[in-house]
Amino acid sequence: MQPLVEVRDLRYQYDDGTVALDGVDFQLFPGETVAVLGANGSGKTTFVLHLNGLIMGKGSVTVCGMPVEPATLTHVRQKVGLVFQDSDNQLFMPTVLEDVAFGPLNLGLARDQAETRARDALAAVGMAHASSKAPYHLSAGEKKRVAIAGILAMNPEILVLDEPTTFLDPPGQNALVALLDELPQAKILVTHDVDCARALASRAVFFQKGKIAGEGPVQEVVARFNWDRISLQRPAGSRL
Repeated sequence: MQPLVEVRDLRYQYDDGTVALDGVDFQLFPGETVAVLGANGSGKTTFVLHLNGLIMGKGSVTVCGMPVEPATLTHVRQKVGLVFQDSDNQLFMPTVLEDVAFGPLNLGLARDQAETRARDALAAVGMAHASSKAPYHLSAGEKKRVAIAGILAMNPEILVLDEPTTFLDPPGQNALVALLDELPQAKILVTHDVDCARALASRAVFFQKGKIAGEGPVQEVVARFNWDRISLQRPAGSRL
């Protein structure tokens, strides 16, 4: 089986000299969900930003058989949907429907086609009733669902979710996990939420000082790095 994502010897250094990634190798296969664990500053977010070319370092990143490089970015970004930690960073149009239709419109679809995709995506995340609402009137959980709908409307093959349960109360977290579990796309889940990782991921990778220090079944990785106890020390709702 060919991987959807293949990363080889990925390295990235910020302008101030900070080495964020120091030789990362990674693969994601169809239908798979991988949890990306590790402390703040270990390279997790820098890593996933490479997957749709928001930043580019040294080494190779291949998505659905395409090298991630300037000439392929339009196609790569249709394959990889990135859901940010703070949904407010993705919701900016006057209504929910306009927000979710924004991506398909930018792909060149006619407005009626884009709105059909948007309505289908909203229905898939249980937010069809909110299509005419202003995004800022929504709860945190509703905003997260709409942000996911905006990505689904682009018909991606891969979802990358950065701390998806942050800002959500326990019922909202449980509802989001149930939603994500139903979506067919392969997923990369950057999270400190061990329960979320256990519920959704078939395996985990653990970042440490810009490298993948360990990988394997989620519970084995959590136990090896004592991550269950450490992650529980994070204040609820804190930024990561």
